[in-house]
Amino acid sequence: MTFGKTIKMFLIDGDPSGRLTCELSNWTGLAYRIPRTEVKKCGDRPNLNSTGVYMLFGRNHDDKEAVYIGEAEEVYTRLQSHLREKDFWNEVIVFISKDENLNKAHIKYIENKLYEKAKAANRYDVLNGNIPPMPAISEADRAEMDEFISNLVMMVNTLGHKLFVEIKDTSDSNDSELLYLKGARGAKAQGIQTQEGFVVLQGSRIAISIVNSYSERLTAKRNELIDSKKVQIINDEYVVMEDLLFSSPSTAAEIVLGRSANGLIEWKDTYGKSIKELN
Repeated sequence: MTFGKTIKMFLIDGDPSGRLTCELSNWTGLAYRIPRTEVKKCGDRPNLNSTGVYMLFGRNHDDKEAVYIGEAEEVYTRLQSHLREKDFWNEVIVFISKDENLNKAHIKYIENKLYEKAKAANRYDVLNGNIPPMPAISEADRAEMDEFISNLVMMVNTLGHKLFVEIKDTSDSNDSELLYLKGARGAKAQGIQTQEGFVVLQGSRIAISIVNSYSERLTAKRNELIDSKKVQIINDEYVVMEDLLFSSPSTAAEIVLGRSANGLIEWKDTYGKSIKELN
């Protein structure tokens, strides 16, 4: 059973694009979202120089969303160092404890878990050079830190970064939600609707060729999927190697079928009912 949450945001400088703090009711954690250009102003925030974890957000050389996950016993000092040493990022989210109850082992545990979650979600290019080491902490501390991480993940999502959110949460899906699509030239796919759009599932097949009227936009998207190895040629079939998120059922259907398509009609459940009929 889940319960509603109350989150309070405070615009430090009165600017919605500037520095802000974010707090969750009945939680000792405190989040800061700080644009890179505003980091030097944060000398007026003494608690930022306490122990905490942080995420630097930006884009890599391929213009893909990227992140660096770190920890520090003096976060503000570390951020000033990153201003000089890392140029990819334009925003940082910092998490500290209002009761100063986080120690070095705690934040290293959190850093390791966040790295694993970010890699598993595969949304951002994680720029950490090495896997953060896992410290030895007590079972009680692990339970406490796991709860801290759960709230942290929710807060990061609330602040606009789906860094830890997997494209398809299999724990919430079941076979009755699966949708199917078959077409010419080897197209055969399974998919599911999500809050973000439509996901074509790993193992699906897309058409081995496209029609002459296929748009340049879709051709470029198809080629991007092949070049990035997200779709690979196996036994003369174009196989989807990981779950693929599209903005709509129609875009997903067009990529799978290699032609123009209305996804509301093309995607059907096990009983042959289309999305249009199910809505």
